[in-house]
Amino acid sequence: MLKTLWDKLRDFRNRIARKAVRDRLLSPSWFGYKWVEKESVHDYLGRTKHVKKDEVYETVHKTETVKNPLPRNIEKRSELPDDRGWWGYSFWDVPARTSGETFLATLPDCCVVPCINPDDDQFWVTILNKDERSLEMDQITLRPWNMELLRSANPPVEIEKATWFLERVFRNHSHWITSHLPKLILLKERGQLENVIFPPPELRTTVIESSFEILNIDPDKYRTFDYTRPLKVKELTVVEKDRFRPELLQSVRNTFCATPGTPHRRLYISRAKAKRRLLINEDEIWPLLEKLGFEKIFMEDLSFRDQITAMQEAEIVVAPHGAAITNVIFCSPGTHVVEIADLNFPNPNFYALCSAMGHHYWILNAESVGDMHPLEKDLKIDPKEVQSAVQKIIQ
Repeated sequence: MLKTLWDKLRDFRNRIARKAVRDRLLSPSWFGYKWVEKESVHDYLGRTKHVKKDEVYETVHKTETVKNPLPRNIEKRSELPDDRGWWGYSFWDVPARTSGETFLATLPDCCVVPCINPDDDQFWVTILNKDERSLEMDQITLRPWNMELLRSANPPVEIEKATWFLERVFRNHSHWITSHLPKLILLKERGQLENVIFPPPELRTTVIESSFEILNIDPDKYRTFDYTRPLKVKELTVVEKDRFRPELLQSVRNTFCATPGTPHRRLYISRAKAKRRLLINEDEIWPLLEKLGFEKIFMEDLSFRDQITAMQEAEIVVAPHGAAITNVIFCSPGTHVVEIADLNFPNPNFYALCSAMGHHYWILNAESVGDMHPLEKDLKIDPKEVQSAVQKIIQ
């Protein structure tokens, strides 16, 4: 009886406290940032009377729906999976996918909270606006690890002006190329690199370092962040974009492939050296591809520049689902890309990427193998299906 009464009192107290935070009567810091409200940049500007939107907000690309072709081996849109799963959109959506707006917004008195999740060593970031609300942006949102950093005794770094372009897990190959490089190129083209916050040396992968070199950017000349301390900025510029916006993705190819290649190579990207998502019957498939003039490559054995060159020279790319397929962003328009994937756990990202880049996309349904999370499972596919698709391309 006493426990029930105590639980009711506690729930009542929490409701009152949460309402006080929502109404901005109390700071969420009083409650360990337990009840941080969330809002978009648009919502923030819409309710903030003291900020003139036209002075701090610029639309670079408007929201637009683009018609994309079906995968080359799919006859009807109804055959595409409509499960949006983790991605927020599905294979079925890609033929008429809406690319969101690209904008830059400069906001007063923000707090950037970058941190590393100790469980998986991945990077996460949130941005609190002047009212201590979490700005919900693409791949930027409040996570428990951000709250832990806010609750820590580490004093914040305070600066006058900054531009923030980083999102979650930027060290992931696919996220870096499709989410971060387009924004960095956009800022460089606009002459707005001066106040950009770069990742510290210990968080830069070889691909990230190579990207800076190709872009002729020396990150050591810019401010870097400390992922153990919040960053308080009096004037923060943020960049929001759609990850598969054609104009932005094509800017990566245009920038990194200034000298066009001559497509003539047939490439099979192997995951035999990977720790997960192996194509377990690759030994049955490879001889058939080899007879059709394919080369087997391992992306992890190539420098980033060599990866770009290989993709520039490719006329056909066959690969099991994995981050290496992201490199087709460097292929010439019209390249045939054959993805082998489990459509019971459909990830439409490479379909969207190929559509944006003007490639011919093929999706071959594989069987997942193993008793673990779908992202960890190996794949198996009938070799004749792969052979048949490739022969259709060659013919």
